[in-house]
Amino acid sequence: MNVENAKAQMRKGVLEYCILSILSDKDAYASDIINKLKDAKMIVVEGTLYPLLTRLKNAGLLSYRWEESTQGPPRKYYALTELGKEFLKELDNSWRELVEAVETINQTSKEEQK
Repeated sequence: MNVENAKAQMRKGVLEYCILSILSDKDAYASDIINKLKDAKMIVVEGTLYPLLTRLKNAGLLSYRWEESTQGPPRKYYALTELGKEFLKELDNSWRELVEAVETINQTSKEEQK
């Protein structure tokens, strides 16, 4: 099994959660989101991000507005909707539970190896 493929699948699995988390701080346009993901070592390309943003918008989790830019064409800023904020709270809880479960499994495995 290819470890890089497994790592990519893990990143893909948490990408929606990361995007919603980024937008919980403030509205952002796609380039901002990509830069924050890259800063966190979550490499993603526009071809992956835009369909995901559209899917989250169609699900009612995001809204967007157009804003004029001093550096080119207008920018589409994404924001969490109220439903998106509630959804993110649920994901926060699920994430904590998942991390605890994985840490418990890892700790148990290490203790059994002793």
